[in-house]
Amino acid sequence: MYITASSSAALIRASRVRFSSSLSSFSSISRTLASSSSPPKSSPSLVNYRSLSFSSSFRSLRLTPPRWSHGVDWRSPVSLRAQIRTVAPVIERFQRKIATMASENAFKGILTSLPKPAGGEFGKFYSLPALNDPRIDKLPYSIRILLESAIRNCDNFQVTKEDVEKIIDWENTSPKQVEIPFKPARVLLQDFTGVPAVVDLACMRDAMNRLGSDSNKINPLVPVDLVIDHSVQVDIARTENAVQANMELEFQRNKERFAFLKWGSTAFHNMLVVPPGSGIVHQVNLEYLGRVVFNTEGILYPDSVVGTDSHTTMIDGLGVAGWGVGGIEAEAAMLGQPMSMVLPGVVGFKLSGKLCNGVTATDLVLTVTQMLRKHGVVGKFVEFYGEGMGELSLADRATIANMSPEYGATMGFFPVDHVTLQYLKLTGRSDETVAMIEAYLRANNMFVDYNEPQQERFYSSYLQLDLAGVEPCISGPKRPHDRVPLKEMKSDWHSCLDNKVGFKGFAIPKEAQDKVTNFSFHGQPAELKHGSVVIAAITSCTNTSNPSVMLGAGLVAKKACELGLEVKPWIKTSLAPGSGVVTKYLLQSGLQKYLNQQGFNIVGYGCTTCIGNSGDLDESVASAISENDIIAAAVLSGNRNFEGRVHPLTRANYLASPPLVVAYALAGTVDIDFNKEPIGTGKDGKSVYFKDIWPSSEEIAEAVQSSVLPAMFKSTYEAITKGNPMWNQLSVPAATLYSWDPNSTYIHEPPYFKNMTMDPPGPHGVKDAYCLLNFGDSITTDHISPAGSINKDSPAAKYLLERGVDRKDFNSYGSRRGNDEVMARGTFANIRLVNKLLNGEVGPKTVHIPTGEKLYVFDAAMRYKAAGQDTIVLAGAEYGSGSSRDWAAKGPMLLGVKAVIAKSFERIHRSNLVGMGIVPLCFKPGEDAETLGLTGHERYTIDLPSKVSEIRPGQDVTVTTDLHKSFTCTARFDTEVELAYFDHGGILPYVIRNLIKQ
Repeated sequence: MYITASSSAALIRASRVRFSSSLSSFSSISRTLASSSSPPKSSPSLVNYRSLSFSSSFRSLRLTPPRWSHGVDWRSPVSLRAQIRTVAPVIERFQRKIATMASENAFKGILTSLPKPAGGEFGKFYSLPALNDPRIDKLPYSIRILLESAIRNCDNFQVTKEDVEKIIDWENTSPKQVEIPFKPARVLLQDFTGVPAVVDLACMRDAMNRLGSDSNKINPLVPVDLVIDHSVQVDIARTENAVQANMELEFQRNKERFAFLKWGSTAFHNMLVVPPGSGIVHQVNLEYLGRVVFNTEGILYPDSVVGTDSHTTMIDGLGVAGWGVGGIEAEAAMLGQPMSMVLPGVVGFKLSGKLCNGVTATDLVLTVTQMLRKHGVVGKFVEFYGEGMGELSLADRATIANMSPEYGATMGFFPVDHVTLQYLKLTGRSDETVAMIEAYLRANNMFVDYNEPQQERFYSSYLQLDLAGVEPCISGPKRPHDRVPLKEMKSDWHSCLDNKVGFKGFAIPKEAQDKVTNFSFHGQPAELKHGSVVIAAITSCTNTSNPSVMLGAGLVAKKACELGLEVKPWIKTSLAPGSGVVTKYLLQSGLQKYLNQQGFNIVGYGCTTCIGNSGDLDESVASAISENDIIAAAVLSGNRNFEGRVHPLTRANYLASPPLVVAYALAGTVDIDFNKEPIGTGKDGKSVYFKDIWPSSEEIAEAVQSSVLPAMFKSTYEAITKGNPMWNQLSVPAATLYSWDPNSTYIHEPPYFKNMTMDPPGPHGVKDAYCLLNFGDSITTDHISPAGSINKDSPAAKYLLERGVDRKDFNSYGSRRGNDEVMARGTFANIRLVNKLLNGEVGPKTVHIPTGEKLYVFDAAMRYKAAGQDTIVLAGAEYGSGSSRDWAAKGPMLLGVKAVIAKSFERIHRSNLVGMGIVPLCFKPGEDAETLGLTGHERYTIDLPSKVSEIRPGQDVTVTTDLHKSFTCTARFDTEVELAYFDHGGILPYVIRNLIKQ
């Protein structure tokens, strides 16, 4: 039997709701029964290692809700979910059970009424001031959110009074790496990470079935929002019909993936899917999904979210605690499992002054990123405060929060203040909702009022920035924290040409630096040289959510048109807004037509170039670059510019504000001093300089004031519920178990749970392992598991060709993350991979140590596996930086990698490695493979105890080689819960076994 969504149903919700209750999730039951008029509650009561199994408290129920319609209150994303109706006796039975559980809260005495100004009450809340503990007044606001969560869920079983005390005593406990439980209110997904998450959930249902348990226990217990935004590519650009043409191609390529996600939204309850063409996940979250404060069943509590995209942190700009986690960790959170976290330190970042005329939020965030990267904030929260906060719009704050992964912090948090409330009203949240948010946060000491004297808060460390000192800048050519002041760009570029190959070097001989390559572009003479811009993209939620920089780009285009400048036709220009609101205000302002004239036509609503979906360059341009070894440049308003990410042929990639993207497109090169050299020649024959096209802050502010209107947000998010014909016409099976198609090259049943039993396999050491790869510093998840195009000669291409997939239909690695066979072959497949075993050769190959053969990494790994030989990876600092990409851990596991030994790890990637059963080890300070004389040609034995009870978080581990070298590493299992995952062979087997025990 097949069902087809109605034309009005763009957001698909489960037609069945299954209530699964246990002692670990009584608040989840309450949330599921919540009325449609209030967001579903997620009470962050988390279990840590002391609670590894749960007992069922009562039977699950299956209820069938009516279909929702798009005529509900547009402001509440929850009201778009299926509204649950059931008979009174069932409700009463659940309420009695919930009331019994709630009465067990150790802090029920501080449950306080929040009155409405006109009488009645908003609801009740757990009052921090009622504790009368002076230590709370000194806590950072971000820590108060963790504290409220622990108090609200303290039952002295899952969350204890000791956990609450740890957080209250944060000033003393945070330096000690203590562990606390936390559970987010909701989970956020995008489709690149959402597809493998739903694949895993479907596979877990099958595993539950095979083990004789109820497969319907695999259901999200917290609200899950999935926004399809990562699939659209810039195939068509610089035309009026680009949006429709690119969407048609997107559906042609991804129909199977989209149908699978649509199936997931019906098979799993509590899951809402926002269809393609709606916007970028983080902008939709900021403008629409973010609640700030939940009001569920009369209980008020702060919104919080974890997402499978590292830039989930953007919501921190709205005062919502949110950060990125790996897909496997998010899956566990969906299923009600604990997120055990180390209580973080908090860096206080004081802002003062005001940005100078012409300086953008992008300039500010690149400056902040460089400062925080230098300070060192990995694993920490950053909290912004100071009188300069009033000078930053909420969109500016969200831009800074968005790039938390680039500066290494878990969060870049902006507490709620008057600016936040103004933004909530601008984006169409109701007056009553905003009043409730303000009243709750004020009552619970979580609101900042800069008109009142400020209580001094304690921070782990302090930084300060005078906004007046920020200057125009860009970042690159290969890392987001390599900031270059605009006035120094030309000299920096020439240094990059001179320098040896590295993050700031291309090693181009002096005599070749000025060479010019002439070619024909569709019959028109064209030329390229080192530094020529071939991609100019206004892209990414980092900037498209910010009206000031988007309208600034339009003003630059307008001034350029009026002066007679135009972008060269061989430069691939594009504009991909993060929501339909952007289109509305660009049209309202009259600036879109000027952007169109410069080639910045809207190409789609999604991530596009920022994640490598930049599409092909024109064949003539691509040939000119490849045949002449040109260091071509991309300039984009994104957040990541790692080599090989934006486009395989752009070796120099610069992050810049949207108006600077337009300026560099007009100049046609990054080899220019905007202060001294003209951008081009105007229609009057005179030189046109940067200052002639750059808008003032006043011009931008005027455009924002007159063009960005609340009605635009309302109409945009009302339209989200209407969908588009291509999505609505997708038909999907109604079964709750997925029927795997063995011939599918998009969706494939992964092997994670084959031969799984109820007995945990226990910890594994490593014996006589070969080194699969030997890396230096800053190996990113893009290097480990690229998201972009599939190279025609790669093992993944061979696999697809053997199955009848034409090269033109390869799509991207990111789009094929639902197929483990493709993704295993795509592991370490980045064409810019630098592996020390290859002695300087760049590419996705390695040396098979026993034979000395040079093979693709996948082929070498399969040869090791076939011979029963373990492998390890050696790496430098910041291993796994970049996107929170779970396939960067899943892939190595499928290749047989048992351990990674590195100088340091990026936070999410280390967690993902543990989640897939791979041992993360850190060299001792001052040591690395080089200082220890390791070449990667040795065999490695890692001595780990065979019982998990004998392993401690952060303990020393001895590694020996067959050449009788021995050195000590730190085992980066950071919590007891992570050791439990390791004991079970990974987080997902752990979840399955515990759900079966319920």
